Amino acid sequence: MAETVHFDLVSPERRLVSADVTEVSIPGAEGDLTAMASHSPLITTLRPGLVKSVGADGEAEYVVTGGFAEIDGETVSVLAERAIPRDEITQEQFKELVDEAKAKLSKAQETFVNEPGPVDDAAKLLSDMVAMGTHIGLYTD
Repeated sequence: MAETVHFDLVSPERRLVSADVTEVSIPGAEGDLTAMASHSPLITTLRPGLVKSVGADGEAEYVVTGGFAEIDGETVSVLAERAIPRDEITQEQFKELVDEAKAKLSKAQETFVNEPGPVDDAAKLLSDMVAMGTHIGLYTD
């Protein structure tokens, strides 16, 4: 049997997962990564995407909107801004997430005229949200 790593996924509302798994796929801000037992220590920020765990009970996927992940070789802790099990997210919930990202972009464009950094960050957030929604079949705009 493959080695396991302890995986915790928490959001401000609740703890979604606390289990031993063989791997955790994470949508890192600098690129996707998969953490397994004995992974090198790492802390990364998250972009909107899917966190996927694989364990004895099968696979589970969670929609996250951002946050942080800490990996130390024995544990993987994901602290998400928002986390929703993929099979529980509705079209209405996803639309609210996209609308929030659009509002952030609009506000950044108004506030930071001729300052591309914050506007680019807000545009990337919206782009990542749309890409995730397309991947899971919820983006219909």
